[in-house]
Amino acid sequence: MKASRTFIRLPPLPSIRDLIRLYRLRALRQLSQNFLMDQRLTDKIVRSAGRIKDGQVCEVGPGPGGITRSILARNPQRVVVIEKDRRFIPMLENPIPQCLHSSYDFTNMALMKSCSIFSIAPFLYDNPTGHRQQCGDFQLLTEATNGKMEVIIGDVLSFNMEKMFPEEKKLDWESQPPNIHLIGNLPFSVSTPLIIRWLEAICERRSAWSYGRVPMTLTFQKEVAERMVAPVTTEQRCRLSVMCQNWCNVQHVFTIPGKLFVLPPVH
Repeated sequence: MKASRTFIRLPPLPSIRDLIRLYRLRALRQLSQNFLMDQRLTDKIVRSAGRIKDGQVCEVGPGPGGITRSILARNPQRVVVIEKDRRFIPMLENPIPQCLHSSYDFTNMALMKSCSIFSIAPFLYDNPTGHRQQCGDFQLLTEATNGKMEVIIGDVLSFNMEKMFPEEKKLDWESQPPNIHLIGNLPFSVSTPLIIRWLEAICERRSAWSYGRVPMTLTFQKEVAERMVAPVTTEQRCRLSVMCQNWCNVQHVFTIPGKLFVLPPVH
């Protein structure tokens, strides 16, 4: 009997860089956005999440969809993306723009010098409402994935994932983690308040963690990353270090050089 496919091939699509140029999009300073354009890098980020084939994936802040494509290529059962910035919805729904006109005039943003990718898995031991909107036909991406992708317009800081995934995916906290994954290239202004809220949800086993020990694969500003993994007695050790290490097994997977971001980080 043939093994099921781990990867799927998406149809020919414009590159993320071309889409950003065609839609005349710029990263917004007030949302601290940054774009990752290199597919080898986005593939590496998604590989860091482990086996997502036939799993449920929630991507936070997909932006133009670079990481989204890498997720879809690994053949998950379903992908839900949560995006606050409506400018990106046409790119997620329909990767071929209907017109090239844009009246937007956005300024460049200031970014960190580099960023780190983290794998965060809630601990086993016992110490540990959002608005959903279906956004039309996803056309090429939907056809390539049999309608597996759903776009939610909303703010992840206030989004409740309690009903996001199928009930049959729930596993006891004491068992292995469910095949549910949270992945995201986080804007640095959101990353710290978001992880603090998620740590609270892990403690109370609610939201996504009502399904079990759901792991996270996320990017953080390098300075924040150093604090998250800081050992006892080091200068970087702080309350965030204690919170993260108390509730989760936090691993620094790799560092993303600032030059790989678009727009480039300022030094």
